[in-house]
Amino acid sequence: MSIIGQYAELKVAKLVDFGVFLEGEDEALILLPNQYVPPKTQIDDKIKVFIYRDSEDRIIATTLKPKAIVGEFAVLKVKSVTNVGAFLDWGLAKDLLVPFSEQRDKMQVDLSYLVYIYLDNATGRIVATAKIERILRENEISYNEGDEVDILVGKRSELGFQVLINDDALGMVYKNEVFGHLKIGDKRKAYIKKIRPDGKIDVSLQQQGYANEVPKSGQQILDLLKEEEGFIPLNDKSSPEDIYYSLKMSKKNFKKAIGLLYKQKLITIEDTGIYLVQ
Repeated sequence: MSIIGQYAELKVAKLVDFGVFLEGEDEALILLPNQYVPPKTQIDDKIKVFIYRDSEDRIIATTLKPKAIVGEFAVLKVKSVTNVGAFLDWGLAKDLLVPFSEQRDKMQVDLSYLVYIYLDNATGRIVATAKIERILRENEISYNEGDEVDILVGKRSELGFQVLINDDALGMVYKNEVFGHLKIGDKRKAYIKKIRPDGKIDVSLQQQGYANEVPKSGQQILDLLKEEEGFIPLNDKSSPEDIYYSLKMSKKNFKKAIGLLYKQKLITIEDTGIYLVQ
């Protein structure tokens, strides 16, 4: 059934004590259990549902929304590990299986992993894989340095954070370029910093380049100064963490920006912080 793992708007075909039967493909009936049936539902009403298989392998409907559907990526937490694989919490009564053969590293309970959800053609069951590189292998990379992208943080390593870029490529945000808190599962706007000869992609959380970033960062500093009555307790000796907490920018860009503002005689820089020139 092609709608397994997808949302569908189906017509109510039959009312029963334990729920309603919805008319699926080829007039097949799919049970929507009582706890998910909207009040006052009648024959021929249409209900938007998600279709999957329950713990007894029956095709069933629910009005609950999973954290991701077939064909999507998601970061999900492991609830349990059994002799068949790891089971992930994806928001439904039945947890999502990642077979051992689809794990890059042995999954552990309470840890979260980036996975891709798909329909196993051999069994007709919805499963997930952590072997993301295999899923993305056929994608053509068409990014340019400086492009703005959406990222999903997948995992942490000694180098930094591996991220999924626009659902079609993997990249790396290096730990020495992370200012503030970044964690697995975060979704952010980011920028393509560098595309290496081997195809690997470096990603930055901030737009690169003095010409683009400094005027924007400078205006952000001026706006904060105006909000704080002309003074903020930051200067070029402040820690990267303090700067990021207040302004969400790197210390490098902060120093460039205040240098420009100082040359323009818009601010003064003192030991106590920055003052707006009145």
